[in-house]
Order: sequence, then C-alpha cells, then structure tokens
Amino acid sequence: MRKPLLLTAIAALTALAIGVGSNLSSLQAQANVALTGRVTSAEEGPMEGVVVTASRDGSTISVSVVTDDTGRYNVPASRLPEGEYGLRIRAVGYELVGPTAIDVRPGVTASADLRLMPTENLAAQITNAEWLASMPGSDAQKKFLLSCNSCHSYQPIVNSAHDARQFLQVLERMAGYYPGSTLLKPQRLVGSARRNLGGGAGNAVGGEGGMSADSRAVAAAEWLATVNRSKGPRDYQLETLPRPRGRATRVVVTEYALPRKTIEPHDVVVDSDGMVWYSDFGAMFLGKMDPKTGRVTEYPIPVIKEGFPVGTLDLEFDRDGNLWVGLMYQGGVAKLERKTGKVQTWSVPKEWQTDATQQSFVSPTSWHVDGKVWVKNSDRAQILRLDPATGAWENFGTFTDPATKRTIGSYGINADRSNKLYMLDFNAANIGILDGGTKQLELVRTAIPNSRPRRGSIDAQNRLWFAEYDGDAIAVLDPRTRQIREWPVPTKWSNPYDVVIDKNGDAWTGSMMNDRVLRLNTTTGAFTEYLLPNPTNIRRVWVDNSTTPVTFWVGSNHGASIVKLEPLD
Repeated sequence: MRKPLLLTAIAALTALAIGVGSNLSSLQAQANVALTGRVTSAEEGPMEGVVVTASRDGSTISVSVVTDDTGRYNVPASRLPEGEYGLRIRAVGYELVGPTAIDVRPGVTASADLRLMPTENLAAQITNAEWLASMPGSDAQKKFLLSCNSCHSYQPIVNSAHDARQFLQVLERMAGYYPGSTLLKPQRLVGSARRNLGGGAGNAVGGEGGMSADSRAVAAAEWLATVNRSKGPRDYQLETLPRPRGRATRVVVTEYALPRKTIEPHDVVVDSDGMVWYSDFGAMFLGKMDPKTGRVTEYPIPVIKEGFPVGTLDLEFDRDGNLWVGLMYQGGVAKLERKTGKVQTWSVPKEWQTDATQQSFVSPTSWHVDGKVWVKNSDRAQILRLDPATGAWENFGTFTDPATKRTIGSYGINADRSNKLYMLDFNAANIGILDGGTKQLELVRTAIPNSRPRRGSIDAQNRLWFAEYDGDAIAVLDPRTRQIREWPVPTKWSNPYDVVIDKNGDAWTGSMMNDRVLRLNTTTGAFTEYLLPNPTNIRRVWVDNSTTPVTFWVGSNHGASIVKLEPLD
C-alpha cells in the first residue's frame, strides 16, 4: 500500500508544480498588461474588432485597443498610469452593458470582461461613409455631399425634415460660411467671397456636365429631400461596415483632448524633438503638444486682415525646422521660428486682394534652393511665390488645361527637391508640374477619371504621393518617367484626403468619411484598415519614422483632439 501512496503523492506534487509553473507563466505574460478582458455578446459570443477605450478620471489622455479573434483585449501597462478609468467601446450596432469603470493599480493586471447588447439607435452610430452606402440614389447624386463633411457630419442632414425648397435655402446659406466653420464656431465670409455651389475646387456641389450651378443646386436639394425625414421615418435600410479583423486589431491608439472644444487641429506634424504641432482651422494660433504629458502651448498669430474669418490650414516645416502656415482668409502666410517662438507674417499685396483672397497652402520645403516660397491663392486659382528675405511677391496667375479649357483648380501644392511645384488639380484628374524658372506648366493625368487629387507629400526619392478624393484611391507620380501608379482603396466612400510614405515603403492615408486609417503595403498591394475609437474628421496625415514600428498622427478636426496610432507590427 505504501508504493501506491508514494506514487499518488508524487503525482500530486507534480501536478502542483505544473500548475504553479503555468500560473507563473501566465503572470509573466500579464506583467506588461495593465488591463485585460474579453468582449462578448449574446448574439455573437466572443467579438473580434471591438475598440475598447480606457479614460482616466481628470486626464486629457485616453487609450484604446482592439479585441482579437477570441474577443480578448490587452492594454499595455506603459499606457495606463494608476487611477480610476471609465470604459467605453466602439462596435457599430452594439452598446456597452457593463462594466463601465475599472480601478488600475501598479503591478496588478486588472480584469474587466465587457458585455455588449444591440443598440436601439443604429442611426446615431453610423459614419458618413455608411450613410452614403445606405442612401438611395446614384453615385453622382451622393458625391454632392463630399464637401458638406468639411463643417459637420451628415447627421444634421439625414435627421432634418427639410423639403426641397427649404434645402435650397440651406445651401444658399451654407455657401456664405468660412470652410473652417463648425457647429460650435460658425464664421461668415465677407462680401463677394461666397463659396461656389456649382462646381470646382472646394465647392459644395460637384460638377455635372452641362448643368448650370443653379440647376445643380436644385437637383441636389430635390434629392436630399428624399433621403432625410421630410416624409416621415426613413424608409431605407442602414448599411454598416465590418469591424476590424486580423492585423487591423493589433494596434494601440492614444487620443489627446485639446484645451477647448472649439480648437480645430487641421494639420498635425511632429518635429525632431518629438513635439507635436498643429494648425487651428478656426483661430489664429499654432499649437504645440507634449505627447508625454498632453500639455499644450499656443503661439498666437497676428490678425493681418481685420474683419475677415480667422483660421489656418497647411502647416509645413522648412529645412531649418521652422514652421510655416497658410493664413486662409487673412490673406497671407506666417512663419514660426521654433527655437525662439517668434512669429513673422507676410501679406499678399493689397492690389491683388479681393474678399475671396485665401492662402490655404504654402510650400517652404525647398525654399533654400532659390530663396522662394510657393503659396496658393484659392481666389481665381492663382499660384503665388514669396521671397521672404525681401517680402517681394510674384503672381504666376491662373493656369488652364489646354485639352479641356478648364481652370487648373489646385488644392494641395508640394515643392519637390529642386523647388518645382506640384499642383493637385481638385477640379479634374491632373497633376501639374510648374517650373518656377521657365513658368511652364506640364500636366500628367491619372488613369481614374475625375479623380480629384487633393493633398500629398514628396518622398525621399522625389516622388509625389497623393490622394484621389473622388477616385477613392491613392497614387504616386514618378517624376523621371511621368508615370502614375494608383491603388484603389478597399472600402467605397473612403475618399482619402492625404498620403504619406513611411521608411518601410508603406503608404498611409485616412478617410474623412469612415474614421479609418489605411496602411498600404506598396509591394503586395494589401491594405490594413484601422478603426479609430471616435468620429474623426481626418485631414492631413503624418508618420513619425523615428519609432519602430512607425507612429501615425492625425488631428480630429471636429473633435478638438490629436490622435496617435501605434501599429504593433
């Protein structure tokens, strides 16, 4: 009897040792995790692709992760200091039942299994892209809305009860607002500076061959009255996009709330010291944020055109690391010396100015080559050039496509390494290459018709990467061959705004329409779409190549926050 007892005791000790080893292994695996749990629902069981956000009480910084294919989420310990955290989720069609809060303590992995239930108000959750996919109507009709999202989401439109006549009055009123207006801070344009309702760059109604501006506005108003609630409850089914899967779940997103809800961080860039800078689309400030603390410092820009809308747009570094910004309807540009904080402004000559004078874009990246900074004047689609040393301006005037006789309505402008200018034609499907010496313009056309190139960037090989807003694609132009390569994005109505290439050869863009950041492997053509935790009106995109993996940055133009996305592979 003693031998069996001995064997039983040995077996028990062995099992205990295995159990202890397993627990130690589990503890070691959790050592770098502050918060973990599984997300489930009665309808799906474990749920992949749910964005889980933890926000500490009193902090401006929130951290989000995404559940894997087992429904598991893990928040790294390095991202969650000690404290009480509120929890929320993003999963279209679902709401969080509980728990909604968790206590995080150092050295301990907190656990919170989240339970979800179907939402009773799906319409409040869906994005602009999902509205466009859901609405009855042709693509040509829906493209009308591709400028309305500059100021607000589609929710006020689809929830309205306007008939066609009332919508026409709304369109007339909207044409008089500054493009950087929001529902919290509207600004009226001055005098003749009304936005074009009929067609062209930055317009409210996309062009339709042969139709007058008035006819397009009437047609748009009549269609809008069929997709809102003017005839009672909506009678069309709401379509939603699938949640992230696979690689798209391996990401950490940090969101930094800015000091005021009215701040509109249009462009976000990162300097060589790791500080994050942003232009304010609705105010005369440049902002600097410390990503370690979330602390914000603001640098006021003088008002140089009293009585006109205020706000800035394009934010660019020059070779010395100083920041240049377009002053929009203030009629000029500004430079901030990063070391001293000194701001200098240059006004467009008064004799060239009208009520519509608008300097949305400035390109100082290669001004050291010839001492000239490129500036775009949206008024009459003019291209200007500034000599900062003397304050002298040149006006290259307006350019026309010789094939179509249409104005080259450039949106973004980018100077290459020799200070030639790339003009992204938002009126059509052209990239213009302008030689400042000869003043000659060459046009290269995209294969996708009416792609409406919007913004882009120059890479280390002097190639232009750019977004095709109406083409639902991103592209690259090789200046040596004059060839354009295009990659259509996988999700319709993404309408990418800007593109940047990283050190690994991946191209990054973001959607103004569906709150997704897109990463393209340019070798394989494979896209990864990361879903952000909150509605994010994505404009300028930026990649910090000093980290491994790289770090993606963007401003939430309507959300008064800055978003950092860190892929885990």
